[in-house]
Amino acid sequence: MRHFAIVGSGPAGFYTAEALEKAFGDQARIDILDRYPVPYGLIRFGVAPDHQSLKAVSKRYDKVAESAGVDFIGNVTVGRDVSVAELLELYDAVILATGAPHDRKLGIAGENLPGVIGSAEFVGWYNGHPDFADLDPPFDGASAAVIGNGNVALDCARILSKTRHEFEGSDIVGHALEALDGAAIRTVTILGRRGPHQIAMTPKELGELGHLEAAVPIVDLADFPPVEADETLEPGLRKSVSLLRGFADLEANKPKSMVFDFFAKPVAIEGDGKVERIVVERTELDERGGARGTGETYEVPASLVITAIGYSTSPIDHVPFDGGKFVNTDGRIADRLYAVGWARRGPTGTIGTNRPDGYEVADRIAAEMPQECSGDRAGASGLKQLLESRGVMPTDYADWRKIEQTEEGRARPGSPREKFVRVEDWLKTVGR
Repeated sequence: MRHFAIVGSGPAGFYTAEALEKAFGDQARIDILDRYPVPYGLIRFGVAPDHQSLKAVSKRYDKVAESAGVDFIGNVTVGRDVSVAELLELYDAVILATGAPHDRKLGIAGENLPGVIGSAEFVGWYNGHPDFADLDPPFDGASAAVIGNGNVALDCARILSKTRHEFEGSDIVGHALEALDGAAIRTVTILGRRGPHQIAMTPKELGELGHLEAAVPIVDLADFPPVEADETLEPGLRKSVSLLRGFADLEANKPKSMVFDFFAKPVAIEGDGKVERIVVERTELDERGGARGTGETYEVPASLVITAIGYSTSPIDHVPFDGGKFVNTDGRIADRLYAVGWARRGPTGTIGTNRPDGYEVADRIAAEMPQECSGDRAGASGLKQLLESRGVMPTDYADWRKIEQTEEGRARPGSPREKFVRVEDWLKTVGR
């Protein structure tokens, strides 16, 4: 029997479990570990609450979790409750699928002022992440800014711009819904260092902006190259740029606006004890397509600033780490130790990108593992015994089902669930 530990229960973790099952069949026993009592990582805490169709991929993960050879072991923090070295003693291979939960810093003056929030924090706040339940973003000003030109930046801007009615059917947590409903924000400026041809925004996310009840997206066609230049773009990006161009034809007759400010590089954030404005330098494209400052600066008013410029993985003691991810060669960190997903690649790609990544690493594990089954590693039984000796109370998949049913029972009308936002509430629900 082969025993595998996957650290992290997000998309990368579940796709890897699925791949290991197919590679090893009934000779595999796979434990998916998570520091929280509940699974699904990015699906639960990262996907926007008004994108329920994306969250439906968890149904696929349910099938994996319900397989005879797969177990979920939650409420266990690797590096605190158990070390990677100890896991390697207990398992034939350990796969790190911890994602990239930390915001990258801007590296400019004033980014630590109150009112400057990373997108991981803000997204976690409205999605019920226990680390950010008490965030309390400032919504009392008329202007907010989002720094970044990817889908996460769009998510943040869209959530700030929606009406209460538009959140019907979503699973946005109650504290966020109430705060957003009372927000004074009327203008959200989306700042990008480069131009429309360099965005990382997909058509689906951009297309939604043209149909908001109370907000209209605004672009300046002077920021765009000639229309003929769009023909050189790959099809998805060409469609995104076409949607952006189309925003110029919309009438600005709604109470809120989302302003796309391209060729805009934040150089400082200023305010008296809290954020009040961003100092921005106008840029232009250099010979390599990068952003080059022109020396021209201006100010963008903002009492809330959300940075959406990328993420980094959490380091783990004694595991090589560099550049925001684990040091690896094609997923291999060291003997019997691997990484998948963002922990391997950095924060790139979509949820679906993690599937081929997980299968690739699973195939590598199968190729590198001796054919004979030693059967001398304890796997889950040894891990649970070790955790019990340390006073750690893990949760399992049955516990998650009970938590899920309880959250569904707490839902406001029209919502699929009302999430608990405290670890102690999860544990109380399952009698821990």
